[in-house]
Amino acid sequence: MKLTTKEITLVSLFTALITIGSKITIPSPIVPFTLQWMFVALSGMLLGAKLGSISMAVYVVLGLIGLPVFTKGGGIGYIVSPTFGYLIGFIVAAYIIGKAVERMKGNITFTSVLLSMFLGLAVVYTIGVSYMYLILNFYIGKSITLAKAIWTGALIFIPTDMFSAVLCSLLGVRIARQVKEIIEG
Repeated sequence: MKLTTKEITLVSLFTALITIGSKITIPSPIVPFTLQWMFVALSGMLLGAKLGSISMAVYVVLGLIGLPVFTKGGGIGYIVSPTFGYLIGFIVAAYIIGKAVERMKGNITFTSVLLSMFLGLAVVYTIGVSYMYLILNFYIGKSITLAKAIWTGALIFIPTDMFSAVLCSLLGVRIARQVKEIIEG
């Protein structure tokens, strides 16, 4: 797969934005509040399925090779962190949001974008909570019920993540055409 200079620049921009978003945190017991979700959602919506997911994958790879881009640093050991599933979910969510917006074929509305963001968010929660539950119970040995995993890994974040999805949808609908023109030339 060959990317143009513009595409590489946009992928790099969103990789940088999610890195910045990972450093703006509010601590919570297992999974901190960050601005990452906002940049995941925007990357899928504005860059599309391919470029959005590539930007998130580049972010994950940079962190795994040791650059301190994740909320708590970086390194290959992050794979066994309870929060690594969310990072996997970011890649999948950017792809899903991007694919949903691409299927709108120029008929981009706030409601349709918001629904795609909610779908992407559900994917992040599903992968993130499942991974956290498995790592805590079967690798770290810290017993946690599925109900507590869902609470600490998803439910407490729903209000802020939904607010971010609404903001991203409003912003995305306003600038989607301009970003598409930049990408296409």
